[in-house]
Amino acid sequence: MSFKLGLVGLCTSHPANWVPIIRQLTAEHYVDAEVHAAWDSGQTRPAGYAKEFCREHGIPLATERLEDMVDEVDGVIIHTADWGRHVAQARGFVQAGKSVLIDKPLAGNLRDARQLIEWAAAGHRLTGGSSLRFAREVRDWLARPPEERGEVQTAFTGCGTDEFNYGIHGYALLSAVMGCGVRSVQYLGTSGQRLVKVKWSDGRIGFLCVGPAAPLPFHLTAVTNRTVIQMTIDSSHLYRDLLEGCLPYLCGINNAPPFPMNHLLEPELTALAARQSWL
Repeated sequence: MSFKLGLVGLCTSHPANWVPIIRQLTAEHYVDAEVHAAWDSGQTRPAGYAKEFCREHGIPLATERLEDMVDEVDGVIIHTADWGRHVAQARGFVQAGKSVLIDKPLAGNLRDARQLIEWAAAGHRLTGGSSLRFAREVRDWLARPPEERGEVQTAFTGCGTDEFNYGIHGYALLSAVMGCGVRSVQYLGTSGQRLVKVKWSDGRIGFLCVGPAAPLPFHLTAVTNRTVIQMTIDSSHLYRDLLEGCLPYLCGINNAPPFPMNHLLEPELTALAARQSWL
């Protein structure tokens, strides 16, 4: 029987883009998932938008209240643009033992981050975050033999648009190439965008350029003990990269999450620390 997914929050372009990918992954037998229900808060969309969305995308059920979805699905994807509502919207599903994937940013304050860590530690199935954490360009490059690519010592990443809602992708890209273990964060100044220095517990250093700007491409420069690699990430496959990484765990095919929650949250926590530094 297909894993029944619900969509929570339809205020971004993500739900409409993700539904066909989920169906394609099911057609390819990568997972067996059905997008069964959708709900929208009405925070940015007009009244009745969930019903319109479900008709357009062939989704069986549009619920008027979020709590009405809990018994109808096996898990949910929380797409709500207001990250301050993510934990509150996840709570009923977590308490009912349902799987939850939270779109980026996972959380925007320490209280919510700690709640996600607590839920994960208690055995609840939670995942999500920025698609840049799963970018295939980085994944494929890191899969090369260490004697060929070397060990990453320093990296520089960034993107445009804003500091957190979109800027979180820059932090996630840095985490993707450098791994976990951030020790400290320091704001260095600005030359249009904010420049941030991130230090790992093993002494490695990364830099980010984030903040208000044109929608610049996701970019990465990594220096290893053997070479220098530069990448511009192709955004056309990023949603699929994330869903390939998260859906098997969300749907119960894999029991190990793509990242433990404390590791998954490192981009958000690094971004919060950077904000404290420049304030």
